[in-house]
Amino acid sequence: MNIQKFDLARYLKEKQDLVNKFLLKTLSLYGDNRELIEAMKYSLMANGKRLRPILCLASSECINQINNKGTDKFSIIPACALEMIHTYSLIHDDLPAMDDDDLRRGKPTLHKKFSEATAILAGDALLTHAFYILSTPEIMIKESMQPATIVKLISILSDASGTNGMIEGQMLDMKAGAVTEQLSSFDYLKKMHRLKTGKMIQASVQLGCLTAEANTEQLKNLSLYAENIGMAFQIIDDILDIEGDESIIGKPVGSDLTNKKMTFPEIIGLNESKVYAEDLVLKAIEALEMFGDHAIPLKEIAYYIIKRKY
Repeated sequence: MNIQKFDLARYLKEKQDLVNKFLLKTLSLYGDNRELIEAMKYSLMANGKRLRPILCLASSECINQINNKGTDKFSIIPACALEMIHTYSLIHDDLPAMDDDDLRRGKPTLHKKFSEATAILAGDALLTHAFYILSTPEIMIKESMQPATIVKLISILSDASGTNGMIEGQMLDMKAGAVTEQLSSFDYLKKMHRLKTGKMIQASVQLGCLTAEANTEQLKNLSLYAENIGMAFQIIDDILDIEGDESIIGKPVGSDLTNKKMTFPEIIGLNESKVYAEDLVLKAIEALEMFGDHAIPLKEIAYYIIKRKY
């Protein structure tokens, strides 16, 4: 693969279309004439970046190319599960008891479109459905994985999205106004986002590695790559809340300040935040050296993270 010929926009679009196809396929199991399914589809099929599932697919591709294997037919399953869990987290984050947002992905938030109760239940349904498709891949691709692989996939994803990851990170976010004396504000912020955002991005890469049967060294390096881009992604999110265009990012600008959120620009400054994000991406790129040209999509995704406008 030649980096000069690599078209990231085309690559992302192809992967987004693939993920969307399978997301619709799994929801179609239940028909469209139920309010719960309509609500799930409303948020799940909104204009999301699909970053997490794309990272899963790209990581799997990278390992399979190195090992001279064919296309990994299984990675689409955890890819869809990742997007379902990510969407559920957004639905719940937007609720009045959390961030109380009215706009998400350019559309009214789910609790505004339907109701608060429906939003809670749709989020719950997406979370549980993610683990259903992960444990029963044959309903999606007519073929099952090894039981040991399924158990490992579930273990990684539940750890990243639960009390050791995203949920604990959200809890720290809610408590950020009363930072303990044991941690500086900057250390607290890094810990919060390592859990809230970083663990799921890291899991995205690890799940792709697992379906492609990556070895220990490959998994270690790709996990390091994901750890760095995960933090960089959150820093850019904080920056976009200050400098972003609401019509592009699809949600209100300035909500972090309104909600008195702890952010990187607040703690270390806007320019310093940009430099920090760039340094993290460089570290991520270094972790990919062993993969050569097979990692070009992953490298380009890392650069995209600090250049993105939404």
